[in-house]
Amino acid sequence: MNDNPVFELEFNLEKPDKKKADYFETNLKLKPKQVFNKIEELKKKNEAVFSFLLFKSYPDKQFDNTDYTYSAKSYKVYDIKKTKELLEAPRSVVDLHIEKLSNDWRHLSNFEIMTIQLKAFEKYYDLSLAHFQASFIVIHGVGSGKLRDEIHELLKQRSDVKTFVNQYDAWFGYGATEIFFQY
Repeated sequence: MNDNPVFELEFNLEKPDKKKADYFETNLKLKPKQVFNKIEELKKKNEAVFSFLLFKSYPDKQFDNTDYTYSAKSYKVYDIKKTKELLEAPRSVVDLHIEKLSNDWRHLSNFEIMTIQLKAFEKYYDLSLAHFQASFIVIHGVGSGKLRDEIHELLKQRSDVKTFVNQYDAWFGYGATEIFFQY
């Protein structure tokens, strides 16, 4: 408990709702005093489990039509100062396993699956850059290594990548690559 553990949590709705956010990320930072107080409560109440509130309600999707105007050709023109607010929230970890990206993937060919996975990678890679994240973890799995190799080839061509590493991790094994950015 000396290291003050941090638990990073991701939430997705089981059944998508147009009014709710597609994704929500939060973290829980535990301090030793909090944990020991919870343990004392457990002893007094003779209970086996304690919990921490992560959020009160799942956040709504942000709709704000006042941040842009229409030009003469009916294109949306955004206020550059507010563009970051309009972007989707970044993720620190993205899982590219196809079952996490698509519900109806069993009929797809390997090429179609790889295309979906690479599009998701590009999307979250760009969001990480737009939000100036220091690093980003991509879970590609172990398998035959084709997705990993494709991602590594893309990363080698990017000037904003300081370095990337696919080393053993306690959570992901060898199935994830951590990317470090330079700005």
